[in-house]
Amino acid sequence: MLDDPRPTRLTLEPLDDFLVIETTDEESETRGGLILPASADTQCSTGIVVAAGPEAEGVGPGDKVLFLKEAGHDVRLAGTAVKVVRRHELIARVHD
Repeated sequence: MLDDPRPTRLTLEPLDDFLVIETTDEESETRGGLILPASADTQCSTGIVVAAGPEAEGVGPGDKVLFLKEAGHDVRLAGTAVKVVRRHELIARVHD
């Protein structure tokens, strides 16, 4: 058994036009005032870009984006779930 006192900090550096996105679980409110939980049956998700490949034009770390739930790849990195998607899979940038 190996006992290494140093914590392991893993990071992803996306290549090409890939983006690493930390998804956000948010409630949304309809115009009529109904609050829809994030688990409601929707086709899209939002998230914050945490890393961008060198060819991911127009989007960078810190941007809030909209994408289809089935887009990209789900990855668990050091206990944190992230989504890795290509730039062309994004639908929009979200401005709050």
